[in-house]
Amino acid sequence: MKKLVALAVAGVLSATLTGCNDKETKTAETKAPEAAPAQGGTVHLYTWTEYVPDGLLDEFTKETGIKVEVSSLESNETMYAKLKLQGKDGGYDVIAPSNYFVSKMAREGMLKELDHNQLPVIKDLNPDWLDKPYDKGNKYSLPQLLGAPGIAYNTNTYKADNFTSWGDLWKPEYKGKVQLLDDAREVFNIALLKLGQDPNTKDPAVIKSAYEELLKLRPNVLSFNSDNPANSFISGEVEVGQLWNGSVRIAKKEQAPVNMVFPKEGPVLWVDTLAIPANAKNPEGAHKLINYLLSAKVAEKLTLAIGYPTSNMEALKVLPKEITEDPAIYPPAEVLKTAQWQDDVGDAIELYEKYYQELKAAK
Repeated sequence: MKKLVALAVAGVLSATLTGCNDKETKTAETKAPEAAPAQGGTVHLYTWTEYVPDGLLDEFTKETGIKVEVSSLESNETMYAKLKLQGKDGGYDVIAPSNYFVSKMAREGMLKELDHNQLPVIKDLNPDWLDKPYDKGNKYSLPQLLGAPGIAYNTNTYKADNFTSWGDLWKPEYKGKVQLLDDAREVFNIALLKLGQDPNTKDPAVIKSAYEELLKLRPNVLSFNSDNPANSFISGEVEVGQLWNGSVRIAKKEQAPVNMVFPKEGPVLWVDTLAIPANAKNPEGAHKLINYLLSAKVAEKLTLAIGYPTSNMEALKVLPKEITEDPAIYPPAEVLKTAQWQDDVGDAIELYEKYYQELKAAK
């Protein structure tokens, strides 16, 4: 199973490097739109905070006359809960679930089937990102950006060879110095990989053992942060910790002395997608917005702004080498061979979340 996953991942990012792409942050609270019938000229977009930099949507509104109301997505779990509460009344037209939530939401009838005839941009997307097990035939989603978490460090204080394994974060010299991403699955992934376990396990006993391992790490943890986690590295508040590849790009743009390595156990990859909720009030406008957001010119702007590898092959051709050849942003093939994909763990997510809250409350 792991071998098959590794081969699939290697394929995805061999094309990442010939054409590739979690989460600089996945946070920031905004009020959900009113669940009133959407006006014909409005599309409600629910996406990760940094995925809509200033001015990104101006041309879309100018070209189509469609106004875009943006709500900031805090986490996949929060998004899922909000859509469940909205029920048939709806409120969002385009959402950005990570790949492991696409399969879950599609299975539960929460997503609308895409009309590929309204999405000509598909021809420009990396074929190695399409038709994946979480959404065969891309019936419900299209890939946008690829995330890979690693260990980030201040280059004035540490060297890359200080961090060869996720287990290095447990070393006593990092007491009170480590930042972790504020995400249950991301945090449990590193403990499960350290223990040689499947990061997508649903086994309660294995999940508990990972929790116990994380309790040993807890004295080293200074903070849990997924709300623009690069900022604490940029300010110098944090010098070592878990970070996403897009976050590294943001830090480097600010000339911060930051770099990142992928430990020998490999990263657990995710892809953020674009999809349409089953209860969307403006599906036609939603298709237009998805086509726009995945277009080459917009994909280029977004990767330049936030660093995450893009699914658009035409955008990849014009992106600067300082991004596409930076191994901290675009993981090289040897890293991808050890990488795994984050997947839906079903009801086991409740156990992960329970232990995660206990971990954060521990001292």
